[in-house]
Amino acid sequence: MDRLSDYDYHLPEDLIAQTPLEDRAASRLLVIRRDTGAIEHHMFRETPTLLQPGDLLVMNDTRVSAVRLYGVKRSAGAVEALVMQEIEPGLFRALLKPGKRLKLGTEIEFAGRLAARVEADLGDGVKSLRFLEGAAAKARIMELGSTPLPPYIHRDLEDRERYQTVYSRREGSAAAPTAGLHFDAEILERIRERGIHVAMVSLDVGIDTFRPIQTDDLDRHVMHGERYEIPEETAKMIAECRGRVIAVGTTTVRTLETAATGRRIVTSGSGNSTLFIRPGYQFRVVDAMFTNFHLPKTTMLAMLSALVGRETLFGAYRAAVREKYRFLSFGDSMLVV
Repeated sequence: MDRLSDYDYHLPEDLIAQTPLEDRAASRLLVIRRDTGAIEHHMFRETPTLLQPGDLLVMNDTRVSAVRLYGVKRSAGAVEALVMQEIEPGLFRALLKPGKRLKLGTEIEFAGRLAARVEADLGDGVKSLRFLEGAAAKARIMELGSTPLPPYIHRDLEDRERYQTVYSRREGSAAAPTAGLHFDAEILERIRERGIHVAMVSLDVGIDTFRPIQTDDLDRHVMHGERYEIPEETAKMIAECRGRVIAVGTTTVRTLETAATGRRIVTSGSGNSTLFIRPGYQFRVVDAMFTNFHLPKTTMLAMLSALVGRETLFGAYRAAVREKYRFLSFGDSMLVV
């Protein structure tokens, strides 16, 4: 039986990166060779030399559009809202705390400058919020809200763009696809000059990012759906790829494998991904991947174990702890190749 406790490891708190590096490409890069299990230590700036002409790099171009707001109920009581996609002008999907006690019709005032009403229960803990400012609400929300950083980051982010990839363009996510945060314009240019192709997909990183797994028996874990979209051009580039298909991040892996109908064949268009990748899974599209270092007991570690093997993966994590790599969203990078 596959258990969540199989994906545990000791993560010293002082290795959790609290701020991003000023230079995106200055992070370290741990490389795992799938064929031998060998571990190498590099700098992320070396990435173009570690890839081969003919490889295809696939990236998730989603953009973090969610913001966090703090307010109070008109009837008293603090409220925290993670405001996500805009449904229509003035109406937004939002994850609210305390969600169960916020009944339909509850009126909330945020930052003393924004008024909203809980309008509907959309399921899975999400409600719709109607802002009384109407079409003007979106700009006010962005002005007053803060970046919804993960709970293990305890410092505010001065520049919101550091929680966006340089190629982000499609709004819809509640969190960044952090494996892509290391790429800058220079790295991408050098990659293309080397004859490495780049393609995009979109997957909206959803509220599961903020929720821990509730059961040790992974057979009972349910992956909630996240919307994805694959352009026709990307599907064509995958089919024609003569090198390796290298995914940037676990969200890109899930997108490609969800849409796979055969070896190197993906269906273009949009859909909903509930795919849970863990040991025993046979990859049909992805040959290699970039990823950050993840929290213990997460589905991301199960995915990586499926790609490289659990023993090899956790040997690499132990090495990363010994070498004092920076962990999690603002931390260093890993390439499984």
